Amino acid sequence: MSVSPVVDRPVMFQTWRDLTFLHWRYPAQVVQDVLPPGLTVDTHDGAAWVGLVPFVMSGVRAPYVPALPWLSRFPETNVRTYVRGPDGRTGIWFCSLDADRLAPVVVARLTYALPYHWARMAVSVDGPRHSYRSRRHQHPDQRCSATVHVGQPIPEPTPLDTFLTARFRLYSVWRGGIVAADAQHGPWPLRRAELEHLDENLVEAGGLPAPTGDPLVHASAGVLVRVSGWRRVRAGS
Repeated sequence: MSVSPVVDRPVMFQTWRDLTFLHWRYPAQVVQDVLPPGLTVDTHDGAAWVGLVPFVMSGVRAPYVPALPWLSRFPETNVRTYVRGPDGRTGIWFCSLDADRLAPVVVARLTYALPYHWARMAVSVDGPRHSYRSRRHQHPDQRCSATVHVGQPIPEPTPLDTFLTARFRLYSVWRGGIVAADAQHGPWPLRRAELEHLDENLVEAGGLPAPTGDPLVHASAGVLVRVSGWRRVRAGS
């Protein structure tokens, strides 16, 4: 599905800013092997794709609660792939997520059962040059350092651009079953980007083989997001 769902009763508001999408092609079976039962790898032209996505999370708040300046804004980096749930709907499976604030890491692990890690992180935006740094506190050898040069807007995304970015559902496992949450947001204002520097091993730390070759790179200024609560997903639901 490439059209955002409507989230009438959000449990969280967020803004995702200054994103870079780095994607590599993977054999579908390699990715399938790291997925939990109930999820099937989603492919484009027969290949699975794995993304490394650093960005700034801001404006994080629950309904009727103001965003607290220190807690509501922080760098984040996720390692993700694309899947179909038991009901056939497409979404994101997170292999790992790194965040710079301990409180959101704890809350996300407890309430969304997502594999968050507390990390020392920084994001720098200097004109078209965006730099991201991350190193986990518990495992300092697990890191990401990336710099990209953001280019021109993409007026008409290709089917692959859409496949990699127009994702509005995330999956997790809760108490032995597959659960899903929807994320409502507008179309990504995508731009072309060139990778200037990359030193990372978060993809490997997430259970996948290290990526090979040059990634496909996109950038975006960001979107406003409304996140739903979890619901159990079963075949035919």
